[in-house]
Amino acid sequence: MCGIVGYVGSKEATPVLINALKKLEYRGYDSSGVAVLSDTADEIVVKKAKGALKFLVERITDSVIEASQLTDAAAAEKENSERFSAAVSRTADFVHGKLGIGHTRWATHGEPSDTNAHPHTNISGSIAVVHNGIIENFAELKAWLQEQGVVFKSQTDTEVIAHTINYFYEQVGDIFKAVLETLHRLEGSYALGVVCKDFPDRIIAARKESPLIVGLGTDENFIASDVPAILEYTRDVYFLDQRELAVLYNDHVDLYNERGEKIVKAPYHVNWDISSAEKDGYAHFMLKEIHEQPKALTDTLRPRLVRNESGKPIDIAFDEVDFGQSWTSARRVVITACGTAYHAGVVAKYAFEHFARIPVVVDIASEFRYRNPILNADDIFIVISQSGETADTLAAMRLAKSAGAKVIAITNCVGSTVSREADEVIYTWAGPEIAVASTKAYTTQLACLYLLALKMANARGTLAHAEYERLLGELDAIPAKVQQILDNQAGIQKFAARQFNKDKIFYIGRLFDSASSLESALKLKEVSYMHCEAFAAGELKHGPIALIDKNTLLIAIATEPTLYEKIASNIVEVRSRGAATLVITQDATGAFNDCTDEQSILPATDPALESMLAIIPAQLFAYYCSIQRGNDPDKPRNLAKSVTVE
Repeated sequence: MCGIVGYVGSKEATPVLINALKKLEYRGYDSSGVAVLSDTADEIVVKKAKGALKFLVERITDSVIEASQLTDAAAAEKENSERFSAAVSRTADFVHGKLGIGHTRWATHGEPSDTNAHPHTNISGSIAVVHNGIIENFAELKAWLQEQGVVFKSQTDTEVIAHTINYFYEQVGDIFKAVLETLHRLEGSYALGVVCKDFPDRIIAARKESPLIVGLGTDENFIASDVPAILEYTRDVYFLDQRELAVLYNDHVDLYNERGEKIVKAPYHVNWDISSAEKDGYAHFMLKEIHEQPKALTDTLRPRLVRNESGKPIDIAFDEVDFGQSWTSARRVVITACGTAYHAGVVAKYAFEHFARIPVVVDIASEFRYRNPILNADDIFIVISQSGETADTLAAMRLAKSAGAKVIAITNCVGSTVSREADEVIYTWAGPEIAVASTKAYTTQLACLYLLALKMANARGTLAHAEYERLLGELDAIPAKVQQILDNQAGIQKFAARQFNKDKIFYIGRLFDSASSLESALKLKEVSYMHCEAFAAGELKHGPIALIDKNTLLIAIATEPTLYEKIASNIVEVRSRGAATLVITQDATGAFNDCTDEQSILPATDPALESMLAIIPAQLFAYYCSIQRGNDPDKPRNLAKSVTVE
């Protein structure tokens, strides 16, 4: 969702804020702004602009950043980046100040506009606020403030925060106490950065539900929504917990609980390679992250596979999870997540039931929390969230914990809320994922879920040991097989160039392939904006076939040899009605040669593990369709990387 940054130190604040906001563009936004405390004018200077971050820079520098006309995408990207960086350096002359806050907004209350962009201020402009989240009682607060004579400028829920802080500041004369009093009256979610011209040496930050970190530098400190924003400045951070506050000065940071009492916590050292958050010559982060999957899968699998002296995997070791009595005696597995993570859970349902022979319930987190779910003491409860901050998933997890369930979380983000609140946490080790549409986070989630399913099967005795070891060997080979697909992606790229203008696209499959179809369709929708649906292949005749015509593309995922004949029958049905067809399959015998237009042949593995391979051509197809249609696959419209509100 929205991106928040803040800086206090010895540098000119504006370029630091803009650079940090640039690193948060992947979160999705429709406007941006900064508020900088002037060293000379004794005022907070605010600049805001609707649209891309470059429009804010243009407004600050009063000059246009001309885009490169180069036809080579990588060269144009590099040149445009250099022009943007040169313009950012000129923003230091906007206002000379060493303290400020910045924001990229993803609209909830009020349409995208200069006025609705953050930061928001009180009437006099002496207090400025940036906010991520939703204030659920903002209408009530707004009505109360209007009774006090406050005139609102924007349609946002955030503006009530600035005016409420001002109300209490006029009473108590201390900005920290005023913020604390305000927080006690806010209902909903928030990550906040607050500055006041009467306290020119500090930034106040607070969080509830929405993520916020504090970066610790030398003679400078930072706030940010996510680590990449400040990685070039510092690697030491505090992860603020629920209802915690921080007061940042240039030489130190004080932490507080919701009662205003000082607390002490250890900082976390980020050990990412900074290049992980850069494009490294790829035209887009999405393409880079698709190509990073062999390494991400290796990093996720290798530490958890126990090998004999010859290097053969013979067991699974999860240091993070206690595989005790609860796993052998469990009667059910419950999985909840949203979006891509939910689709990983659907694949996992097939895996747990296939290997461990245990019933699995997979629920969309936003539904789970409202439907009065039935939870049992002997359930294994798994939540999946790439960011670890997904609002609905966190709410579902807390509901499960309140009912006494033991929660295991799968996430990619160390220090995230879900990782801190779950009973046990499994990290995917995918590295930073910058593109909004998830790729490597999804496949590494699958890797963790397959490991759990196989470990549970071994513990419960539902797999012969020889079969268990064979499957571990197949799992160990998955990263290299993903690399094979990536090395031969030209066929998918050419197919996308011929099919990117289709009106309707359908993904079909059976069993594991039906689950894979869900994520394949979502990827295409997210970045190409093409209408795409996924459904079990057997449902084709139960309605969807009415939509098939010559403007349709049908993509069948077929990795289970015993079902090839049935999938081929589905393909013949739609092809006879004029649809174009593609089969993603591990078949090398020619089973589909006579019934489809194109085939994408996957490396062979056990059919139950093919979901980690079948998604790769679908990701590539989505990416190349997006490019053909002139979209930015890294920042699809209306989407945010981390959905921290309902």
